[in-house]
Amino acid sequence: MNFLVVLSNWLIPVIILGIVVYGLLKNVNVYEAFIEGAAEGLKVVLNILPTLIGLMMAVAMLRTSGALNGLSQLIKPLLAWSHFPSEVIPVALMRSFSSSAATGLVLDLFKTHGPDSFIGRLVSIMFGCTETIFYTMSVYFMTVKIKDSRYTLAGALIASLIGIIASYQLTLWIFGL
Repeated sequence: MNFLVVLSNWLIPVIILGIVVYGLLKNVNVYEAFIEGAAEGLKVVLNILPTLIGLMMAVAMLRTSGALNGLSQLIKPLLAWSHFPSEVIPVALMRSFSSSAATGLVLDLFKTHGPDSFIGRLVSIMFGCTETIFYTMSVYFMTVKIKDSRYTLAGALIASLIGIIASYQLTLWIFGL
């Protein structure tokens, strides 16, 4: 175990040093290449910033307007037969849009039910089985200027739904009710 701690402490500095040494061996001006890369990264950030701001505003509006709770109440009767906890529905919905907003909802559930409760375990596993679809698509597609997403959104939503179902089944299987 001690070896892993030492390895993890030294891994990133060794990788950075390796990149610098490799660049010097290839006669690359490492500092200049770093500055050029940082400038390109800043341009990318400036290009996607309006999309990110719009997405964050939409998420904030969903949460504060009560639309998220209203949508959760609409979905709740559809899931009653499965015994899926209704408290988790807002997290499942918000996870597709924003990881930080979903994390806030998860922390609220942890305060209410505890992280070792069935609901706490379910949302924890759900985070590992799902992705922030709209955030990821907007950032990556804006960065490489993809205008037609074709089947990406449908496939991602289906995969996220399967991830939610799988996380519920895994939580039942491993921990029981």
